[in-house]
Amino acid sequence: MAITPAQKSAIEDIIGILVAATPSRGKRQLAGMFLELVDRSDWPEYYGVIPEPRCINGVRANVEKNRYKDPLNAYTDLSLVFWNALFYNEPGSQIATDAETLKNILVSEWQKRPVLPSPRLSPPPASPQKVHKALASAQPQPSQPAAAAATAKSTQSDPSANSKLAPSQLASSPEMDVDVNGMSPEPEGQSEEAGMGSVAGDGDGDSETIIRQLEQSLPRWDGFGDSGWMSEINKDRLLDLVVAIKSHKDIVGNRLAVVLEAVPEEPASPLLSYQSHLSLKIIEGRVRSGSYESAKAFDLDMARLFEKARRWHEPCTEPYGHVLLLQRLYQALTSPSPPSGPPYTSATNFASIRAGPGTARPLHSADAEGVPGVTTFRVSNKDRTFMEEVHYKGWSIRLADWLHLSNPDDPSRPIVGQVFKPWLSEDPAKKGQPGVTVCWYYRPEQTFHPAHTLFMEKEVFKTSHFADHPVEDVIEKIACQFTARHIRGRPLPPFWYPGWPLYVCHSRYNDRERLFVKIKNWSSCIPEEVRKKDDFMPIYAFERLVYPPKVGSPFVGKNAVKGPGGIGEPVERAEGEKIEGGGTGRKRTKRNNAATAESSSSSTAAIAAASSSATLTKPAYYPQAQQVAQAQKAHGTAPGTDAKDRTMLTAAGNLSVPAVVDKLPPETTKYFDRSPETNELLWFGAPPLNVARPPAVQHSLTYLHYLARKRKETGKSRNRMRVRTPAGQGYGRGLIRGQRVVLVVPTERRLKRLRGTVPPTVTEMMKAASDAVSGQSER
Repeated sequence: MAITPAQKSAIEDIIGILVAATPSRGKRQLAGMFLELVDRSDWPEYYGVIPEPRCINGVRANVEKNRYKDPLNAYTDLSLVFWNALFYNEPGSQIATDAETLKNILVSEWQKRPVLPSPRLSPPPASPQKVHKALASAQPQPSQPAAAAATAKSTQSDPSANSKLAPSQLASSPEMDVDVNGMSPEPEGQSEEAGMGSVAGDGDGDSETIIRQLEQSLPRWDGFGDSGWMSEINKDRLLDLVVAIKSHKDIVGNRLAVVLEAVPEEPASPLLSYQSHLSLKIIEGRVRSGSYESAKAFDLDMARLFEKARRWHEPCTEPYGHVLLLQRLYQALTSPSPPSGPPYTSATNFASIRAGPGTARPLHSADAEGVPGVTTFRVSNKDRTFMEEVHYKGWSIRLADWLHLSNPDDPSRPIVGQVFKPWLSEDPAKKGQPGVTVCWYYRPEQTFHPAHTLFMEKEVFKTSHFADHPVEDVIEKIACQFTARHIRGRPLPPFWYPGWPLYVCHSRYNDRERLFVKIKNWSSCIPEEVRKKDDFMPIYAFERLVYPPKVGSPFVGKNAVKGPGGIGEPVERAEGEKIEGGGTGRKRTKRNNAATAESSSSSTAAIAAASSSATLTKPAYYPQAQQVAQAQKAHGTAPGTDAKDRTMLTAAGNLSVPAVVDKLPPETTKYFDRSPETNELLWFGAPPLNVARPPAVQHSLTYLHYLARKRKETGKSRNRMRVRTPAGQGYGRGLIRGQRVVLVVPTERRLKRLRGTVPPTVTEMMKAASDAVSGQSER
């Protein structure tokens, strides 16, 4: 629910009371320490301990800018200010005492205002009290297997834990701004890293239970719409369509319709759009008996049958792929340009494009591998009229919708894409036929990555590939959430319904350089027309943050799959070198050869074991040595210091199994010293030797007094006036010869001999000369 003007006014009054609060004695402002965020440069460890830093001025600004959709979100952020302070500061300290006082004032003032909903009295789900409680409960039990415990030991919250890790562990990339409609907004300047909570499992239920309970409470999909169905045709043609689907065989003679016949007639799931009995046999019987009054009714039953089969078979399996292939064949047969047959054959599994993700290459590609001319790097406007939406088989396909599209390379892995433009063709050969331009999202098996990489379940990666698809390529509507929203809830209708496939995206994938880059600005990934819309994919919120489980690389282990991706490292390009799609090569830190060799020589069995535990601190999108190099670059190295790589990974050389890198938490590292040159932790492989230290040199007071007096006399002598010779070659001595004073310059040897003596002053020299003259006159 949106905040009403009365609620906004009440919240602003409460903030004013908090800011003006003073202790019972004195006029000190209690909220003075909580008005602004903690300085990140002065207190970096604070942002490693506190999951979601908040400040009063940040909340006040969000209220003024109407960024909150629910008054309880504003209350949660205000309470986090004080819960964070209570957790970080020692009990009984002045800051903790002030935080407790202000927290009580917040609760009291909030409850006094009936226009505001009842507040939550316990710590919020994203508070450090809940987050670190989850971390404590995530520690391995002694009864666990040794291997699992060893891997679980490396689990670190930033904020993470358990077998379900936070997206902040995915890659060491730049921070990003997060815009979560309907949720508590991040304060300005705060990254998603700091805004993340911890894992599911904080003691009040399992993640799957939370997700299941939420989805059970969400509205169900009403089913297919009334537009986009097959036009009226001869009823004999309906029987031909059923026979074509029922009898279609693959290249080796296997009849694919067995996957439809394996689906039971009764409703297999409560999440289906219908709850009546349906099967291919029932549809065939209705066609033969002439029960269908229109082609639309037949078309609707076929769409429902394919929907039921997609939910019955496990995604990415061979039966699931056969279902999608038969659906694409059916849609091709009911299109304005059906394929010739029977028998019906196609080198692209009846898809309209020649290659799918991983093998498709853009227009004018210089890559020797792959199929060029399939995709582009921008949305084309040639021979088409852009539309607000297009209709097909009961689907209303709009701008920014996510779709499953037929994959010509592997029907079991449909293309995941987001609609950037719906259009009607102006090509004379396809005049008026609808289509969509989509941005492709790659699956992990369609990328090249190191063998030790971990992925979130159902994770996909945004690419720069755009492709034009006729609507016959559309399999179904799906949804894809960016990480910041995925861990907080599920999309509202009509963007998603329970039972629809749902993916999560955290990074971009650059297939030219085989590089993963965490998305810094989510709004740049969606069509420009919906970037600033508040109603784009709002969410139903979980009761706390829930992270998806992690899985290993699809190319390792006993269930390893084949490409088009594979195991590989990022492609190095010279800085400034032009690459496809625009841009130039980027400057990256050189990798350590030992770490690279380690990655390539790792055994598959060991990698599979590490992947199954799924508890590494960070999925290595880059080799560990590169992470170390990036950290050294971030801290900087003073000029002239030793630049030799002294990391443990380098010293270990080529390992037979992947190294498990354990990141020490800030609460541990704060007790150790750091190098003043590199800011690296001074960590030693063994305790110091138990050897008595030699006593320090001691001096008597008499000797110290002598040294002080000597320094004092030396300082006085330096301040006296000195007479220099005209040549400036030393100090002179006054002698009388006749009636004039002669300054005699001592020799070098004499100077060395006289260095320990104090030269005469001018007064002494003049007195000596006067005495000499008077003595001579007396004679």
